[in-house]
Amino acid sequence: TVDRLLLLILLLQRILLRLLLLLLILLLRLLLLLLLLLPLLLLLLLQTLQLFQILLLGCCFDFRRTDVVTVTPWLAPIVWESTFDPVLMDAIFKPQNLTIAATVFAVGKYVQFLKDFLKTSEQFFFIGFNVHIYVFTDRPNDVPKVQLAPGRKVSVRVVQSSQRWQEISARRMEMVHTLLLELSDSTHFIFCLDVDSKFHGRWGSESLGELVAVVHPGYYGNPRSRFPFERRTKSRAYMAPSDGDFYYCGGAFGGSVDQVLALTQTCSKNYRDDEKEGVEAAWQEESHLNRYFWENKPSKVLSPEYLWQDFKPRNPEIRIIRFSGVIKNYAAIRPNV
Repeated sequence: TVDRLLLLILLLQRILLRLLLLLLILLLRLLLLLLLLLPLLLLLLLQTLQLFQILLLGCCFDFRRTDVVTVTPWLAPIVWESTFDPVLMDAIFKPQNLTIAATVFAVGKYVQFLKDFLKTSEQFFFIGFNVHIYVFTDRPNDVPKVQLAPGRKVSVRVVQSSQRWQEISARRMEMVHTLLLELSDSTHFIFCLDVDSKFHGRWGSESLGELVAVVHPGYYGNPRSRFPFERRTKSRAYMAPSDGDFYYCGGAFGGSVDQVLALTQTCSKNYRDDEKEGVEAAWQEESHLNRYFWENKPSKVLSPEYLWQDFKPRNPEIRIIRFSGVIKNYAAIRPNV
């Protein structure tokens, strides 16, 4: 009986040793397989992180851009050249069959800038997307005919002229708000742009966000104390000396239809309420826009690449100019200066 028990123990030991040996061989093979697959796993992890950043933040950060600020204090991305992968961004957004609207105001002599705006938009503005540009003008017969790619259209909306360019500027918020109330659910995003500007480079899906602001090219390197905010407390656009993150331009902003609808409603109401009290903010809609963005933080901020000024030399950090205001004689095109 004892001999049989010893034999049984020895047999069990051999079986356990063989199982341990097989387990060790299996672990070694798995380890070898992981080592072979490690580069692929790292690549997949990187792509997953990039996708996560796109879905949550709308941008792929590139920490090699140490020469500029690429994220706001509230963690919204600031889009510069080399902070996003255009192929990856388009691969995310193009399959969604989005429609992007844009508004421009070509009132009075500003209609002369419309042809270059429309022609260059066909080259650079959301190429491969459905695009609908709404032209507000008091000179519908002067709207140029520009050949449009499939999926793109231009609509003309007739508005009244004005003897004050300030009034034209201020009324834009109200008219864009009225347009947004009419747009169907098929329009997903909208950008409000200055007509006296031309596209020079890609403006695409990297700019999409719920609420999008563009940093003003004239003040992005200045301290807050030099920002031309409205400083009079009697205006609803008032900004205290300690207020403000960036100074945003009124010549380019946008976002989802719902968010821009809320923006234009608030800014238009504040302008009209100021007007009833005999107050006009320092820079009309731009002043009210900056106040709105102070209270409602943009989900995405576009760098000055997205609205440069032709008369300014390109600074080293501006690797590309995507959209830029043309050089013009204001005395010749504005009803009052």
